[in-house]
Amino acid sequence: MISAPAHLLRLARAGFVFAREGVFGVIDPAAVPAPAQPLFRLARLFERRSTGAAETRLSVALTRLGPSYVKLGQFLATRPDVVGAALARDLERLQDQMPPFPQAAAEAAVAASFGRPVGSVFARFGPPVAAASIAQVHRGEVETGSGLRPVAIKVLRPGIERRFQADLRSFDFAARHAEDLSAEARRLRLVEVVETLRRSVGLEMDFRMEAAALSEMAENTKGDPDFRVPAIDWDRTTKEVLTLEWIDATPLSDRVRLQAQGFDFRKLARALIQTFLRHALRDGFFHADMHPGNLFVDDEGRLIAVDFGIMGRLGVKERLFLAEILHGFITRDYHRTAEVHFEAGYVPPSHSIESFAQAIRAIGEPIHNRAAEDISMARLLTLLFEVTGLFDMRTRPELLLLQKTMVVVEGVARSLDPKLDMWSTAEPVVSEWMTRHLGPAGKLENAAEGALELGRFIGSAPGLLTRGARVLDQLDENTRDGLVLSPQTIAEIGNAEARRNRWTVAALWVIAALLLWIVIRAW
Repeated sequence: MISAPAHLLRLARAGFVFAREGVFGVIDPAAVPAPAQPLFRLARLFERRSTGAAETRLSVALTRLGPSYVKLGQFLATRPDVVGAALARDLERLQDQMPPFPQAAAEAAVAASFGRPVGSVFARFGPPVAAASIAQVHRGEVETGSGLRPVAIKVLRPGIERRFQADLRSFDFAARHAEDLSAEARRLRLVEVVETLRRSVGLEMDFRMEAAALSEMAENTKGDPDFRVPAIDWDRTTKEVLTLEWIDATPLSDRVRLQAQGFDFRKLARALIQTFLRHALRDGFFHADMHPGNLFVDDEGRLIAVDFGIMGRLGVKERLFLAEILHGFITRDYHRTAEVHFEAGYVPPSHSIESFAQAIRAIGEPIHNRAAEDISMARLLTLLFEVTGLFDMRTRPELLLLQKTMVVVEGVARSLDPKLDMWSTAEPVVSEWMTRHLGPAGKLENAAEGALELGRFIGSAPGLLTRGARVLDQLDENTRDGLVLSPQTIAEIGNAEARRNRWTVAALWVIAALLLWIVIRAW
């Protein structure tokens, strides 16, 4: 368990790196709360004389701070509700590229994971070909009945889990104190943000989970004509090692090579958009990191995705919500679009549907005055979530992850075809899904599912009533003479409050000492 002073030291180091890289220089001083103004001005004194461009300073600082902060930055890029739309766009530029760790360390990690020498697992284990914050990839070969088969071997960085856990505890410490002090921090649910990051990173560092995601997507897309995923070598996959087929294909980022091979860029752009929408709407399971470095094109023109560490899921409710919104914007039925938000419980009922519909109209009307090629579905979702923030819409991480991925996918598609008509491209996929789920057949299916759920509830009602009556009897007995706390409980509450006060005083002294040390050292 890391103590409060240790957390403060870690966070103070991060603050110092931010100051040195000029991160505070891109913040509007007027937006800084009055109590923090002196500290803000002090931080500006430690900027390097030659900082980088404003839009890259935060990325540079996060990279200097190491893997945990790089992953934090990438995660916050998916949360414009927390960091703001402009900063989220800047964080999307953050590249998860790290120096590779030594070959000997990688071989030792593989041997430890399988409990036997590397040579008995792989016929060949080559040097790293790519390295990121959590893992690096090696090219290798395995023995088969017909000879050697090339494979991609992803190896977890040694010691990375321990470092992540320490940094995540510091993030949690900062988030809890921020929520204690700020109503805005409580609204943004910063503690929950850190907890979501913890779960995300935990899944990403277990390669069995990535293999399972690959397997699920392979099953979902086995009939798709324009998309496939690499095959998994389950016998050579563990928590720390993931082995896949080696992809002999052209990176989507290599436009010169793609053009030389005669690929139709307009066709690739349409395939990319329709593939993503099929995954999101049809399957409710999508690759949430579809930048060009994770996409390849094989000789048959099919898209191949790699790196399934970050995945998004949408329930039927969220998919219905999105389909209704898209339909409402297309038909200019803004009142219905507003009703969908309220019916889903995303906007508190204290707000007016009419006022919300008016705000949505401000987004939708400019779209109908533009050429089809100028309409951005990603921009539409971005503006929609910005407006909903004004109406206290509670954060929906799955929808924000979809919106962030939509921005990336649409950007890649438009780089292939600048005149891409998003609506006509999306229409076949969206229409098919809406007909299936919002048409007569879908309504009958939903009614049948509702009847099944009602039957389950009725079947469990006697047990629920019995447990409820038992709880009420116990509550009545315990409070008949008033709610009484034992002396031991009262003493523990007093001790806990005293400890909290001591840590608060100690924290203030540590911060003051750190600032004094920094000033003296700088002078």
